[in-house]
Amino acid sequence: MARQLPDAAAAVVAALACAGACIASPASVGIKGALESESIGLLRTDTMLLRTGKCADCAVPKQGLWYFENELIAVPGPGVAVSGFARGADRRSDVAQWAAASANEKLAYPSLVWIGAPNILEDAVMLPDARRVRTAAGSELDIRLVPRLATNLSYANGDTARFFAGREVRMRGAIDRTGAKEVFVARTIWPADFRFEPAAMGGRPQPQSPDLAAFVREPVKAMRGIETRLLWQRHPSQPGDWKRKAVLGFVLNGAQGDDDESLGGHFAVATGRIGNRGEWSDWAVNNFYNLDSVSEKGIVAATLPMDNYLMDLNSGQQYYRPSTMLVAVLNNERTAAAFQGGVQRVFNHFYRHDFQYRHTSANCAGISIDVFDSLGWHIPKRGPTAPLKSLAAYAYVAATDGSLQGGRKIYDYLNEEQTRLLPAVAFEAAGLDLLRIVGAAGAQRTLTAYEQQLRSDVDAIFVVRIPQIPSSRATGSAPVFSFDEFRARVPANQADWKIVPVAPRPFPAALRDRSSVAEAEPFPMPLPVAGIGIGLCCMLGGFIFRRRRTASKAAGKLPAPVPEELVH
Repeated sequence: MARQLPDAAAAVVAALACAGACIASPASVGIKGALESESIGLLRTDTMLLRTGKCADCAVPKQGLWYFENELIAVPGPGVAVSGFARGADRRSDVAQWAAASANEKLAYPSLVWIGAPNILEDAVMLPDARRVRTAAGSELDIRLVPRLATNLSYANGDTARFFAGREVRMRGAIDRTGAKEVFVARTIWPADFRFEPAAMGGRPQPQSPDLAAFVREPVKAMRGIETRLLWQRHPSQPGDWKRKAVLGFVLNGAQGDDDESLGGHFAVATGRIGNRGEWSDWAVNNFYNLDSVSEKGIVAATLPMDNYLMDLNSGQQYYRPSTMLVAVLNNERTAAAFQGGVQRVFNHFYRHDFQYRHTSANCAGISIDVFDSLGWHIPKRGPTAPLKSLAAYAYVAATDGSLQGGRKIYDYLNEEQTRLLPAVAFEAAGLDLLRIVGAAGAQRTLTAYEQQLRSDVDAIFVVRIPQIPSSRATGSAPVFSFDEFRARVPANQADWKIVPVAPRPFPAALRDRSSVAEAEPFPMPLPVAGIGIGLCCMLGGFIFRRRRTASKAAGKLPAPVPEELVH
């Protein structure tokens, strides 16, 4: 059964799905193919092909293609190395074994990258009404936005137009030549002035460990551009020249202003290189979302370019919340390439349903942190939120909601390691430990081989504040750093929560592979709860037994002894 798209998605596909045929004409100055002279993270796209998930000639696992039947993707061309996966192995051991065996190999290409649109328009200036742009050659070109998905609750409006007016932009989209005039149908709009400038990062690095949580929690303010802050630099006295240097980026997206279930925010890890002018729109972002539901914004879990991840008009994170990013600038790409190679294998497992997205044990933060852990970066744990309270919480929720599954859910939240559960905690823990590893904050621990590479390869660390793009959506805020903070920010009555319902997307049985590692569903009653229940039953049974024995003695009778063969 093919994946069903939201109602308006057909219009989007119709505008964009020319699958590489929409090559710029000489009149379309500044427009090129989506894979022409481009990079996706650390990899050039010269040897990749633009296809949809319906392609018959793609050497891509069929499970991954199923999710992108009506979307444009980039797939590896003939003769290039492609990331694989180990059949029958779980994702963590697969990454660990692969890393140990291929430490010196070049980064292979991912099975697929979600591109979304066939063309890129560069070096264009948005005119005041946001309906036309001035190209690099000085001519004007009409633009039109892709339709809003019917399930998306907000969209670009006049505030959005004013935000982009007069700015140089980079857009992903498609050329529409059906009318009298050539029109560029924009899907992604990226402000070209979102550049990193080392010389403008506000003085010297901080002399002590920064409070990353305080930086994230700073009140949201109206911003036209990004704000950067240098935290550490290997050679502070030397001017920073980061052109073409590889990076590891940790992206923390905030809480939405119109969805109480999103207060935890979102987490992703990016790799790539800083451009000659400080550009970073082509970094590869590894974005894990629940594959078993259809996102109201059209998001599909995938590796995708940064401009798509942040600035897609329907699915872009910046259209519904502010974001923070911590960037490690590297003098050697090997640490970034190791993560990218490992996470590409995890995506292969993910599309096959070797494991499922779980909001506690395998969410966007947990999956990403697990990749680093498998490589050898053991980010210090914070421990679970409240193991003792979890028993009472289980009993309360199970009783009040009449659902053992509901009780199990709250039990798992309170018992999961916080760096794997909460995106904000994962972001803070990774950032502070990276600063410790390079010697910028506190004493170093004994380092693993991968951690030693980090210490050797990181040249600078800085943080970035990325503004929410104005639109009809409510303004977002900082994500929560604890489960207690989450409970304090949502209405006491769950019936009053603002929730965006999503449709299920069941994985076809025909696509399941027998070699997939079976993943057991959590039992509705956790073992400690079951143990307590059994203990209480035994205590009650003992009490009843003693009462009956006393009564029997008084009557001159005793219960029959237990046969030897039944005692195990």
